[in-house]
Amino acid sequence: MKIAGVDIGTTGCKCTVFDAVGKYLGRAYREYPANRNDNGHEIDANLILRAVFETIAEMAKQYPDIAGIGITSFGETFVMTDVQGNPLHKAMLYTDPRGEEQNLSLVDALGSHEMQKITGVKPHVTYSLAKMMWVKDNMPEVYDHAAHIFLMEDFVVYHLTGVAQIDYSLASRTQAFDIRNLCWSKVIFNQAKIDMSKMSKPVPTGTSAGAVTIEKARELGLKPDTIIVNVSHDQVAAAIGAGVFEGTLAADGAGTVECMVPVYDSLPDMEVMYEGNYAVVPYVIPGKYVTYAYSYTGGALIQYCVDTLADKEKKQAEAEQISVYEFLEKQYIEARGDVPGDLLVLPHFAGAATPYMDAGSKGAILGLTMDSKVFDIYRGCMEGVVYEMLVNFELLTKSGINCKRMAATGGGAKSRTWMQMKANILNIPITALSTVDAGTVGAVMLTGIAIGAFRDLKDAAEHMVQETVTYQPNREMHDLYRSKFERYAKLYDAVRPLVGGEM
Repeated sequence: MKIAGVDIGTTGCKCTVFDAVGKYLGRAYREYPANRNDNGHEIDANLILRAVFETIAEMAKQYPDIAGIGITSFGETFVMTDVQGNPLHKAMLYTDPRGEEQNLSLVDALGSHEMQKITGVKPHVTYSLAKMMWVKDNMPEVYDHAAHIFLMEDFVVYHLTGVAQIDYSLASRTQAFDIRNLCWSKVIFNQAKIDMSKMSKPVPTGTSAGAVTIEKARELGLKPDTIIVNVSHDQVAAAIGAGVFEGTLAADGAGTVECMVPVYDSLPDMEVMYEGNYAVVPYVIPGKYVTYAYSYTGGALIQYCVDTLADKEKKQAEAEQISVYEFLEKQYIEARGDVPGDLLVLPHFAGAATPYMDAGSKGAILGLTMDSKVFDIYRGCMEGVVYEMLVNFELLTKSGINCKRMAATGGGAKSRTWMQMKANILNIPITALSTVDAGTVGAVMLTGIAIGAFRDLKDAAEHMVQETVTYQPNREMHDLYRSKFERYAKLYDAVRPLVGGEM
């Protein structure tokens, strides 16, 4: 028996297969284009669907005994379809600026704080609802003809099973889901004048939608009794895949985007969450919640530094048969020692995420001298990303998290230097996990439970979550970093007025 997880992203999707004891077997991947211009940011949902089907078919050909497939996806992006699920327009990405006027009308009518208390998210044009309103106002023929409004998880599940259901965590990305009563908010839908009956039925994270249809099983090479599971929003799946289930734990997704996902054992302080632009998301365990604290440039900033500045170092690293990242880390320690660097780097090279949510913020490197080397800038970038984590960590502590340990996944978890730096700066142990793709692991864990391969979350984690090294904080180093962080904490306010743009 095999278990598959499908992870649908903004630029591509993958289907990954494991056996019933948690051993990775293989994966298929397909890319698809997004169209971003002055008129909007869109993606063709038909291309996403085709790519998902191609990856499933490729894996089913190799592993014909797939017993279950879990679907997880990126958030916010939605599409309106006819009764058969055929898209009636291009899907609007979360970055699409359309809907600002509609969002302001909702806030004027209901109040920003009141909407956040219901939905767990501070109203913003990023979320789906305002864009749904825009479609109704500007493309009435599409809205009137629409039988369904899908996000990408339930869109794919519908095409596999004929069942229209969406899990709680992804539903919360619409800005129209009641996180306390775990249902669509009639108050918000009525004010938005969007027909709530077009939405999929909200279900708990990890709920089976039943077996794939006979037609799709034949088309994709699946067994007719293959179970399809609504998993979750991708960040929730990553927390599950990191084995993070208690309020003392948090997941650290050390990928292109740096994302912390801590667990709350009950509702957090909603005022702190509002001020910090944090979402409150129902978790896989009833009564528990998670949030997302993130920086747009985590690993992306490290990659930018290497690609822009380190051509010579790449060649030297190749000669030594080590990665350029390891080479730069070694160079820094040999020249400066394993101590905080002299540079301060504000990692807002793609704008600022939580707690600022400021698209106009820019990156900055302060403290450069004639003696500054590429490895100094590289080290400064690593530190800047972690200082940004600490800004969020301290705010979230005020909201009620009690995090005592983090589980790190993604490519950054392979860097011993970076992991130890995180432990030292945050002053908590960081456990690196072997998996790079925790979201897929989380999808497979929940699917395994749904089909009976695993008894529960604990059993699934014992099979699927593999720890490598735990990095303990060094008190002396923490004090050194803390002194430097006091200066870093002033950096955003000092730099932001100088770079222009709307705040």
